Amino acid sequence: MKEFVSLKPGTLLSPVPAVMVSCALPGEKPNIVTIAWAGTVNSDPPMCSVSVRPSRYSHGIIRDSGEFIINLCGEDNLRATDFCGVKSGRDVDKFSACGLTPVAVEGFSAPAIGECPLYLACKVKSVQPLGSHDLFLGEIVRVGVKKELMDGDGGIDFGKARLVGYNHGVYYQLGRALGFFGYSVAAPDVLQRRMEKLK
Repeated sequence: MKEFVSLKPGTLLSPVPAVMVSCALPGEKPNIVTIAWAGTVNSDPPMCSVSVRPSRYSHGIIRDSGEFIINLCGEDNLRATDFCGVKSGRDVDKFSACGLTPVAVEGFSAPAIGECPLYLACKVKSVQPLGSHDLFLGEIVRVGVKKELMDGDGGIDFGKARLVGYNHGVYYQLGRALGFFGYSVAAPDVLQRRMEKLK
């Protein structure tokens, strides 16, 4: 039996998505904050969460506006993703500094980021203080996907998005598909057909 080394408790759940969260108060300049702690929490209704330190500039914007937009990041967005995680919106207009395009989303003060492959527009349902971070639970009310990512069957070709993951301080482009949900019990012809499509 392989032995484990015991470490002190820490946030080692990896990989996680690297996302840029856009937010804005009505009539004010929008901001972007990079979040590694974003996750899916419910399917019906579709919901997800982001965890933000109360000291972050975006925290008050999300709290007061009651909304946020999760922009999934591809390899082409990586420099902007990193920049928006280390610079504060108190000091710099991140859309301008990164050459990003704000795209209006119906029913939201916050814009999506035009250069990102996908976005999830969320309305805040609750805020839970956890300690170092507050968890914003949001209901996904709009989803936007770049047209070129749609395949002929109405699905999304995530391979074309070249999404980026975050693994304890290091960014990685997601690699080749290894399987799909249910592949372990799929009929051989279905397995072969689906895996060919995923190449």
